[in-house]
Amino acid sequence: MIPVQGFEGQKVVVLGLGRSGLSAARALRAGGAEVLAWDDGAAGRAAADAEGFTVADPMGRDALLGVACLITSPGIPHLYPQPHRVIAAAMEAGIPVDNDIGLFFRSLATGGWADLDTPPRIVAVTGTNGKSTTSALIAHLLESAGMAVELAGNIGRGVLDIDPPGEGAVIVLELSSYQIELARALTPDIAVFTNLTSDHLDRHGGMGGYFAAKRRLFAEGGPDRAVIGVDEPEGRYLANQIAEGPGDGRLIRVSARRISGPGWDITTRKGWLSEWRKGRQVASIDLRPMIGLPGAHNHQNAACAYAVARALGLAPKTLEDALATFTGLPHRSQRVAEIGGVAYVNDSKATNVDAAIKALSAFPRIRWICGGLAKEGGMEALAPAAGNVVKAYVIGREAASFALALGEVPHEVCGDMGTAVARAAAEAEPGDTVLLAPAAASFDQYDNFERRGEDFARHVEALKGG
Repeated sequence: MIPVQGFEGQKVVVLGLGRSGLSAARALRAGGAEVLAWDDGAAGRAAADAEGFTVADPMGRDALLGVACLITSPGIPHLYPQPHRVIAAAMEAGIPVDNDIGLFFRSLATGGWADLDTPPRIVAVTGTNGKSTTSALIAHLLESAGMAVELAGNIGRGVLDIDPPGEGAVIVLELSSYQIELARALTPDIAVFTNLTSDHLDRHGGMGGYFAAKRRLFAEGGPDRAVIGVDEPEGRYLANQIAEGPGDGRLIRVSARRISGPGWDITTRKGWLSEWRKGRQVASIDLRPMIGLPGAHNHQNAACAYAVARALGLAPKTLEDALATFTGLPHRSQRVAEIGGVAYVNDSKATNVDAAIKALSAFPRIRWICGGLAKEGGMEALAPAAGNVVKAYVIGREAASFALALGEVPHEVCGDMGTAVARAAAEAEPGDTVLLAPAAASFDQYDNFERRGEDFARHVEALKGG
């Protein structure tokens, strides 16, 4: 645990008592703060009460008097579409609002670091798609080279739950826009921006607000080195804001196209990762045989992770060997089975249109399971991206309306996962891939995308028994 510094003897309200909220409450208590805990759900309140925290509604009479800070969980809105009532009251009262990420960065360093030859370093990864895979792959590359690594944030453990890092350790954080936008302290050593596409627009008041939230990691954080995907306008803008000149070595640009110039660039073209410095190629790796990294979108993830590892001093050959042993993450281009020459791939994490488009480009003949709770904007982009799709099998409570967005793509409205898997399996031929890439959120039928992916895998497993 990382005990929170700066609130000893002071009253701090923790709003939202899920994983990050309870973690923050524990770390605040360990640092000597007086914690007042609250969650709008009875289960969260019961969990905090069971751990001995004072549970009380911050909107009660005089409850906010003397409060030094309000710590809120990432999923609770503080601005758009409208602030939560407790956050609005805290801001009205002039009480600072922060989250566990801000507490982590203000509390991580210890006096003992002065005695270390190599102090711990923090790598923070953000972007719309690929954050989890990139973060896990960075951790895998570093661990394969014998480095001490902890993976936390939006993946793995809560940031305040990790062990205090020691000599030469690296902390890899996956950070969502929800986590970045409110953190009052952001000081990573290396910051990564994978890409930006339409997502969470209601929470951020539009695309500009969404990008502004991501940009804080670089503008507020001032990382020593930035790894930026530059294939979208926002990435190119961010790279331009960071670099002092064309050859600025603090910036590593990542792209699926050849980049010219005197800087430090990593490109992925036709399955090859190439590293360029000062206009000369210094390393290349064939990613095509690596089954844990299928498709161009995973090649971009590999390029970002490779860039971080190179910035930390690892050699290309070491990284090539480690990339080949990466098996991928559950629910992200996860190959769950091959039955009768048909591959079954679980990409339940493809919860938006852009992520689904990238998954669809990774395989030649696809039986596509899609549908769910559609997100705002971009549905029209699905149909022209479905050139590899033999047929779509649509699930979700509004499967019929979702199917309309597929245009001329052959499709069948199945409604539920069991029916979709059975129909796809019955019609698939050797060489086909049955791909779950929903292009939608899961909440109409599942608690989260993990449960959806597990349901897919369960139905696929049942095929083996048949």
